Amino acid sequence: MSSPNVPPATGPDDLDVLVIGGGPTGLAVATLLGRRGLRVAVVERHHDVYPLPRAVHLDDETYRILHELGIGERFAAHTRPALGLRLLDGNHRELATFTRKRTTAAGLPQANMFDQPDLERLLRDNLERLPHVTLLGGHELLRLDTSGSATVAARVRRPDGTRAGLRAPCVVACDGANSTVRRQLGLTSDDFGFEQRWLVADVRCDLDLDAWDGVHQVCDTHRAGTYMRIGPDRYRWEFQLLDGETSADYAGLPRLRRLIGPWVRAVPDERLAVLKCTEYTFRARVARRWRSGRVFLAGDAAHVTPPFIGQGLCAGLRDANNLAWKIAAVLRGQAPPGLLDSYEAERRPHATAMVERARAMGLMMTGGGRLATLARGRLVPGLARSRAVRQLLLDSRTPALTPGPRIRESTPRAVRGALLPLVLLPGPDGQPVLVDRVLGDRSAIVALPGTDLAAVPDALPSAWLTIDPQGSAGERLLARWLRDAGVGWVRVDPDRVVSAAGPAGVLR
Repeated sequence: MSSPNVPPATGPDDLDVLVIGGGPTGLAVATLLGRRGLRVAVVERHHDVYPLPRAVHLDDETYRILHELGIGERFAAHTRPALGLRLLDGNHRELATFTRKRTTAAGLPQANMFDQPDLERLLRDNLERLPHVTLLGGHELLRLDTSGSATVAARVRRPDGTRAGLRAPCVVACDGANSTVRRQLGLTSDDFGFEQRWLVADVRCDLDLDAWDGVHQVCDTHRAGTYMRIGPDRYRWEFQLLDGETSADYAGLPRLRRLIGPWVRAVPDERLAVLKCTEYTFRARVARRWRSGRVFLAGDAAHVTPPFIGQGLCAGLRDANNLAWKIAAVLRGQAPPGLLDSYEAERRPHATAMVERARAMGLMMTGGGRLATLARGRLVPGLARSRAVRQLLLDSRTPALTPGPRIRESTPRAVRGALLPLVLLPGPDGQPVLVDRVLGDRSAIVALPGTDLAAVPDALPSAWLTIDPQGSAGERLLARWLRDAGVGWVRVDPDRVVSAAGPAGVLR
């Protein structure tokens, strides 16, 4: 920001933050800012939740963010854990199966299947509880004016066609892969050289399909495909389109059956309903700059990934969680403006790593010609027995964040930029609660007994949580994590990222 302390809005028409785009990322940003008392408006061109299914997977790290948003418990009624990943050849013979753990130490499934409209409804309903947040449905952004020294001005078209102006010290652009904001600001993207056309079909079936309850990936150069169960009666298939094909070639159930037949051969037509059958182009791109002055990119506006590891929506929610608390701290004068430089410094390398991982997975499953298909049939079963390969495919942890403006380079590598493990700790009434609820919305020091406050830089005004190594299962896990890393304490920021750590220091 241009000044060390940018006060939050005080006038009745003032905003602290303007969010462009009311999809999951935009709603998450607005919620996290609103829960911190900031005045926020979300400009969204659709009046209601976009009805067609899109994203269908999130991992346990992202599920943790849903709890921070206040919808974690309610989301549980709309999600279905997935067993893992099964690789098939072109004849649907099993090459390898990678089974995930059902739940983590905190009880969250590592792989969660869901219907995006269900998630968006939860997010919208939750947003209505925040008195300082307004969702402007049916509003379209026309242009941004970033020439002001203290605020950004936006011109929007209302549902009735009239125009209005909005102004805020910060703008977060969550307006998708074809971002109007990114284009107006002249921000370009790095293209990772991946572009494939796929057919995506969502089908409702009131019968249980006789199939392994995880993601099926058909590794076939001629016709790669993916199958997954989303809910009690919801299924998704994705198939790579051949040259000259379009989604129109598979319009209607009889034509679609040519592709989904191996899974539904015994199911009569009247038990199947096609909800969506459309073409998507899978790409791998990351914006070169995620910030232009007071405007920040997030979600698909900042990065687009192929879907092969199910991280598209996850990345957007991680952006929201990383950025929101920093904006709030700077606008309130609780942190220097330089903290906002850490957003792109941390999130861009992380998102790039995940995009590259998804691209590599896509090429492994679909790339090459006939010889590549034969090689997969011979090599994959052996690779599947490799502990390193299984760890890569099954471990839901994502890379640590890069050291920079807030994460100290001196922090031991084992915990530097990593997430604090999500565990259950005894709550005030003795019932187990997530450690995040114990820490609250603040930076916190998590330490082993005997750590001297004087040995911890910048400990105040942080909260202090001492872990009992002989206490609850969650405390024992945290104590073991600290000791395995060779540290006595860590500083955890509101997004649960470790930004500093050190030895226990002088014993009391």
